[in-house]
Amino acid sequence: MRSAVLWRSGSQILGQIITWGSTFLVIRILSPSDYGLYAMTSVVLVLLSLMNGYGLANALIQKRDATPHMLRQLFGMLILLNVTLALLQLAAAPLVAAYYGQAEVASLLRVQALIYLTNPFLALGYAVLSREMDFRKQAQVNLVSGLLSAFAALAGALAGLGVWTLVLAPLTGFAARALGMAIAARIFIRPSFDFRGAWSLARYGGIVAVGQFFWFVQTQADIVIAGRAFDPHMLGIYTTSLFLTQMFVTKFVPPINEVAFSAYAKVQDDARAMALGFLKAVRILMLIGMPFCLGLAATADPLVHVVLGEKWLETAPVIALLGFAMPFMTVQVLFGPATNAAGRPGIYTRVSILGAVLLPATFLIGVQWGVTGIAWAWVAAYPVLLAISAAWVLPVLHVSLRDFLRALSPPVLAGITMFLGVKLCAHLLPAMPMLARLALLVAAGGAIYGLWLLLFARGRITELFELARSRKG
Repeated sequence: MRSAVLWRSGSQILGQIITWGSTFLVIRILSPSDYGLYAMTSVVLVLLSLMNGYGLANALIQKRDATPHMLRQLFGMLILLNVTLALLQLAAAPLVAAYYGQAEVASLLRVQALIYLTNPFLALGYAVLSREMDFRKQAQVNLVSGLLSAFAALAGALAGLGVWTLVLAPLTGFAARALGMAIAARIFIRPSFDFRGAWSLARYGGIVAVGQFFWFVQTQADIVIAGRAFDPHMLGIYTTSLFLTQMFVTKFVPPINEVAFSAYAKVQDDARAMALGFLKAVRILMLIGMPFCLGLAATADPLVHVVLGEKWLETAPVIALLGFAMPFMTVQVLFGPATNAAGRPGIYTRVSILGAVLLPATFLIGVQWGVTGIAWAWVAAYPVLLAISAAWVLPVLHVSLRDFLRALSPPVLAGITMFLGVKLCAHLLPAMPMLARLALLVAAGGAIYGLWLLLFARGRITELFELARSRKG
């Protein structure tokens, strides 16, 4: 598992360093309205992607007695599902454009439907390699496809493609990943459309899909609500702020969760191993995530000036608020892989239903105060969602509340100390260029966070280094 984590997360970090550089350059070139239009299409893409078959792939990973015939059945299911999804998106495109009052949205959605044709190869390759715990090949494919996507984005922006840049980049990445996964996993097999005996796959995948649907509601309700209330410019301001603050939870955590799911599935009958693995994931990810999330909140103003540019200054107060919600979201997304691998996907569904009620309700209230109101809704709702979810999930994982809080407390306390220290430094610093100001604040934050851990939680630093060195922890 350590090897898998290092390959999967290590390649992700390397790839993201390069792609983030491209992303920030593209953000500086494109306008908030471009990102607002793209966000209107993302709601449909995320909704239909819930049914793209990854739940079926996870069912095969979780299943101990998978056979070659079952693999062919999975391939057939994936093809049928994704062709249907592509046709649904083509049919829905004009309706979505009418809802938002933006005609160009229909054209964007029609081209984006091509993404679904890559999913059968992606999901099948993911299932085969994950069952083998071979994340090295996955990492290599993801790294190459990520780089190609980044280059496509930068080329499109420089060529003046505008919002179409945001369509070209993911299409390039998905096509490259599909080809790479097919080669890496050697999945040159014929699909089977005889689904007799595949009920267990369909049932597990269906339960997971239901949970994912409610996850979609809670994570996309803000776009659906804001898309009607805001113009493309303000929607772009909000979605770009959300993108920046969610970079850790959406870019760094998912690869870890992929490895965790495969590892949990292999020890699902060992309650102690499941509990220890989950607590270790919480400790490591929060140790890394807290300075990122609260660091963004503390340095939002100079960060926006330096990284995004003057036309994005409206994002600074939104980033400052959303940074406080992201640590709660980071812990929340760790629950699903553990309960699903334990054979209890119903728990994940129940948690998702709760979020699908709580978050849209707060968004509907918050939108009355504009973009910052939506941001406040995140800050208000996520602690409540996490508290209730933990009460349901921890007993299933045989984790006590005391152990859970003990895993959380050192990085949380260090992060709060860092945030307060950085804000104090910002208040005391004299006027200076924004780049120098940002550099000093980042250095101060890193020093404060590291010093607190050295003084009060040295074991957490040791644990992180032991993982990186592949030593037994």
